[in-house]
Amino acid sequence: MKNFFKLKEHETNIRTELLAGLTSFFAAVYIIVVNASILSDGGVSMEPLIIATVLASLIGCVLVALLSNAPLIIMPGMGINALFTYTIVNTMGLTFQQALAAVIVAGVLFIVVAVTPLADMLTSSIPTSLKEAITVGIGIFITFLGLQKAGLIVGDASTLVKLGDISSKEVIVFFITMILMLVLFIKDVPGSFLIGILSGTVISMLFGIVDLSSFQFSLPNFSEYKQVFLSANFSGIASISFWIATFSLTLVLVFENIGLLHGQIDGMLKQPSKRQRALNAVAFTTIICGICGTSPSVSTVEGSAGIAAGGKTGLTSIFAGFLFLISIFFIPVISLIPNSAIAPVLIIIGGLMIQNIVSINFEDFTESFPAFLTLTIIPLTFSIVDGIAFGFIAYPICKLATKKYKDVSIPMYVISAIFLIYFVLHATQI
Repeated sequence: MKNFFKLKEHETNIRTELLAGLTSFFAAVYIIVVNASILSDGGVSMEPLIIATVLASLIGCVLVALLSNAPLIIMPGMGINALFTYTIVNTMGLTFQQALAAVIVAGVLFIVVAVTPLADMLTSSIPTSLKEAITVGIGIFITFLGLQKAGLIVGDASTLVKLGDISSKEVIVFFITMILMLVLFIKDVPGSFLIGILSGTVISMLFGIVDLSSFQFSLPNFSEYKQVFLSANFSGIASISFWIATFSLTLVLVFENIGLLHGQIDGMLKQPSKRQRALNAVAFTTIICGICGTSPSVSTVEGSAGIAAGGKTGLTSIFAGFLFLISIFFIPVISLIPNSAIAPVLIIIGGLMIQNIVSINFEDFTESFPAFLTLTIIPLTFSIVDGIAFGFIAYPICKLATKKYKDVSIPMYVISAIFLIYFVLHATQI
């Protein structure tokens, strides 16, 4: 083990890597519940989705450890799970199983991008303002979802949305949990999200929101897992919607993971030689996610906690991965967690993602307006794809109108044309 992970060469030891793995696990374990909660809105019960998330996380952590020897956490990502559920399944009309097929195909395309110069070419061809706007838009979208799950924002026939009943038990528990979690997070308390979720669940029990009368501890019900495991349905592969979904997943996966890996491996670890192999691991794990029955994987932000705790090698990822495996035996407990305890996590994550807005060039309207369209249309249409499309179409229009032709790359024109064709086909119902 010491020789395989080159602990001496990296100036670390098993104890340090174990502690880093524990730190990463406790920082990221909340994703198991939150991811399953979001995916369940696509029409599948939570328990098989929890199993799928756990298995994909285990495999992702092991793969990144073996392929790159980097202390990263590879598991289903926040944000792209919203794209999977609320856009691809609930808006574009693909079934959950067809969406899993899109994940597998997106994983194959991601591998092609990862192992060729396409990753660098694609990243450099799309302007920073649009890349950051996608992140910000998803952040606002996730925040909106959190506010909905909390009951703080509800539907209204006249104004579309309005303030919910702030005197309800669910909203009161949300406020208490939100304040607690926010304070813990700001103070950099290790496992702040996990502590907040557990505290919110206990508070919900005290308020009578969580009913323990019918609770029975049992081993995971793997018979239900067949709902999602190996259930990918490729029957929609000839449809425009399927390929728009696949293209959108690939686009988000490439941009998000390249950005995350640059920050974690180049910025924190100072080991840029590991970045390419880590990207390959994420790409392969995306296919595994589709097979296991969950949304695509990313190198999670929470994995940075393990790096900050001293993790330097893939041994950190191995320890974290097997902790995820152990957590599968606590599914009945995990399933008790209410929306009021999960909502604050979504809102804080949204707050983190919106910080990228400072990287948008608001001095140049030809840069800021397409970005503005993207980050507003994503949450207002409940569609990440539509937000990306409007921004990508508007960008070359703004540049051509001001004769800034050189600001638009050829790949950018191609991507914009694809999105324009998508809207034309959608409007004519072809």
